[in-house]
Amino acid sequence: MEQTLSIIKPDAVSKDVIGKIITKFEDEGLKIVASKMIHLSTAEAQGFYAVHKERLFFGELVDFMCSGPVIVMVLEGENAISENRRIMGDTDPKKAAANTIRADYGTDIGSNAVHGSDSPDTAKTEIAFFFKREEICPRKDQASSQI
Repeated sequence: MEQTLSIIKPDAVSKDVIGKIITKFEDEGLKIVASKMIHLSTAEAQGFYAVHKERLFFGELVDFMCSGPVIVMVLEGENAISENRRIMGDTDPKKAAANTIRADYGTDIGSNAVHGSDSPDTAKTEIAFFFKREEICPRKDQASSQI
């Protein structure tokens, strides 16, 4: 089973579509094995998005991610990273396939409702940024296979 990080961004939280987004993940077979609502500080947002610090949009991205609470989650499932990215849709909601999260709830490239890890290495780093190992709980239906 693969794990990935997912963030429901401030724009989607403010639209009250948290449950609808979570339902999309679960309906597609991804399981939530850790979740919490947080309000990122500027330092936390800068640290999380440090890979983009040289890009022109970095300041706007940090400000946006600090503009309201977010939901951070660890999703687990077969090919969780690629499945999450398929469910999210294209970064630009206008180019995202119908019935994807970004097509349904995103406004533009900056306010695109969700974030998801793009590779196994990134997922491992991003999950560790937000969660301690003991905060990640395997589902009971999977626990017996992990013993």
